[in-house]
Amino acid sequence: MGNHLIAPSILAADFGNLKADLEMVNSSEADWFHIDVMDGVFVPNISFGMPVLKEISKHTKKPLDVHLMIVKPQRYIKTFADLGSNILTVHYEACNHLHRTIQEIKNNGMKAGVAINPHTNVDLLSEIISDIDLVCLMSVNPGFGGQSFIEATYKKVSRLKQIITNANSTCKIEIDGGVSDKNAKKLLETGADVLVAGNHVFKSDNPTETIAKLKNL
Repeated sequence: MGNHLIAPSILAADFGNLKADLEMVNSSEADWFHIDVMDGVFVPNISFGMPVLKEISKHTKKPLDVHLMIVKPQRYIKTFADLGSNILTVHYEACNHLHRTIQEIKNNGMKAGVAINPHTNVDLLSEIISDIDLVCLMSVNPGFGGQSFIEATYKKVSRLKQIITNANSTCKIEIDGGVSDKNAKKLLETGADVLVAGNHVFKSDNPTETIAKLKNL
């Protein structure tokens, strides 16, 4: 069992029974809640907005790992801080002034994450790796849950680990998309620190047990 973290993705929860699913994660071996915020512009789907996040934060006893798949995320940094976000991740592809956005996230008391889409080169992050707490590697194309895992992700994890080590950075590598028991062990061995799991957890017969299995790899 390593020191890796498990972050169940609330996008895959049962929205008609959300409180029960949040309680399940609270009482499980999961470390964070992963919450995807989508605007229908940066990605084709639309998901949680501010009122839903406000309600979710009332029922969560673990850190909120909020992933903004939106254009111009800098507009909402303070809002997400006020809503109880602990980690705020913005997309490399959505930020014109990434360094400034990262500083603003930190100035608002949150850890700063940067997400990159499957076709974005990880080397683009080498200049800012020392300033960020988390890199979220999308291992499916962002916007919808339930997609197949992209195999080229392993190579990206290895390269990113190299960049982080060379910079003497403590930045964590998070994998988001298609994570399951079929690829989790290899991802951790390749250098991943945080596994986001959606359907694999919430669509399983025993989500608590599924989380425990991922945690104890």
